Order: sequence, then structure tokens, then C-alpha cells
Amino acid sequence: MKLIPASGVSEVKINLFLEKNSSVVKDSLLQTGYVVEINEQIEGCFILEAMEEGIYWLKQLYITQSEAGKLPVLLESILTLAKQQQAKRVYVHSHQPVVNILLEALQFHPQKENVFVDKYNVDKGSWWAYHVS
Repeated sequence: MKLIPASGVSEVKINLFLEKNSSVVKDSLLQTGYVVEINEQIEGCFILEAMEEGIYWLKQLYITQSEAGKLPVLLESILTLAKQQQAKRVYVHSHQPVVNILLEALQFHPQKENVFVDKYNVDKGSWWAYHVS
């Protein structure tokens, strides 16, 4: 599994991935996102966006159904990347019960209210935070 900045991947490969995964926003992905390459194929993507110093928001996390079993490894890889970028905290907004279970297993903590959650309010789902050490 390789995490590659989307801006460094050929447009042909990106477009092939996006044709099959229409829920992914191309412009955002190309600006600040990463693709997940498994066996020379793009099988997922995410955006790890710096919101303020040391605070990151993991957005648009997606992995194909055929590779969904690798989601825990992908999340751990993303946290390693966040640590390399000097992150202190990573926030995730989840709207899927299965992802909530996984986040809890990876020691993310549910967030009810704080400055970040209140500033970036999203109607459905729940916020989680991971304290990078």
C-alpha cells in the first residue's frame, strides 16, 4: 500500500479511479489529497487538511469495497503521515457506525463540543479526535 500525493499521479489514473467512484471531489483531491495505491491500482483516497497549526482534518476518506479490509492499516498509515507533518491532533467526521467502531479501536475519542467541532459543524454523524504523540 502506497500513499501518494494526488497531484503527482497521472491524470489518466486519477480519472479511471474517479469514473468508478463518483462521490470523490476531484478538485479537492488534486489540491491537497492523497491516493492509496495497491498493486499499481488506485483503490482509495483521502485529504489530510491542515486547519490550523498542528490541527488536521481527515476528509473524503474512501477505499474501494474490494480493499475495505485494509481500512485499519490505511488509517494507521494516515496517522503516521500526520505525525510526519507535525500534527498534534487529527479530527475525523464519521457518518458510518462501522467506521465509528474502527475509530474507537484505533484510540480516536468522540467529540461532543470543542472549538474545532463547533467551528466546522456538520449536521449528521459524529466527530472523533486522535491525539498524535
